[in-house]
Amino acid sequence: MYDKKRALFLTKLAILIAIEIIIAVTPLGSLPAIGPIVMTLAHIPVIIGAIVLGIKGGLIMGFVYGLLSFIVWTFMPPSPIAFLFTPFYSLGEISGNFFSLVICFVPRILIGLLTYFFIAIIFKNVKSLFFKTFIGATIANFICSVILLTLVYVFFGQEYAMALNAPYEALIGIITTTIVTSGIPESILGGLVAYGVAKVYKGDTNLVD
Repeated sequence: MYDKKRALFLTKLAILIAIEIIIAVTPLGSLPAIGPIVMTLAHIPVIIGAIVLGIKGGLIMGFVYGLLSFIVWTFMPPSPIAFLFTPFYSLGEISGNFFSLVICFVPRILIGLLTYFFIAIIFKNVKSLFFKTFIGATIANFICSVILLTLVYVFFGQEYAMALNAPYEALIGIITTTIVTSGIPESILGGLVAYGVAKVYKGDTNLVD
C-alpha cells in the first residue's frame, strides 16, 4: 500500500542529504571567517531536517553530516588537524583514535536533537515564531560548537596544540577565539535559517504549530 506520508518524508530527506553532500565535499560549504578560520554551512541541512522532518529527520541528518565529515577528513583532509575527526590520519607521531569518531559524530548528531529539543519542547509555548526558532536553533548550535571544541580540548589538547605549533597554555585562548569567530556566526546563521524555513513551512512542519 502506498504511504504518501512516508514517501514525502523520504523525498525531503533525500533532497537534504543531496544538499549536505554538496556542502560537505565542495568549497560551497565554507565561508571565510577571520584569518585561517572558516565558517561551515554543513549544519544548515541538519537544522532544516529537524524543523521539516522532526526529531527523526534531525538525527538522521546529523549522522549524515558526521559521516560525510569522517569521509572528507579521512580521504581528502583539508588540514593537518584531520586526526581530530578520523582515526585513520596521522601527523608525525600524532594519530587519531576512537575519540576522533566521538568528536566527528556526537556534536553533529546533537545539532538535530537539540534543535528539535529547544524549538519543540523548551520553547513550545512561545508565541513568537522568530524567538522560538531563531533563539532555539542558535542556542542549540552554539551548545554543539562548544561541545565539539571541549571534546577536542579533553581528548586531544596536547596534540592539537602541537599541530598548531602553539604552546599548550595558549590552547584555551585559541579555542575561545574559534568559538567567537566561527562558532557564534555559525550559530546565528543557523538560527536565521531555522526561522526562514519555519516561516515558509509553518503549518507543514513537525515543530511549528
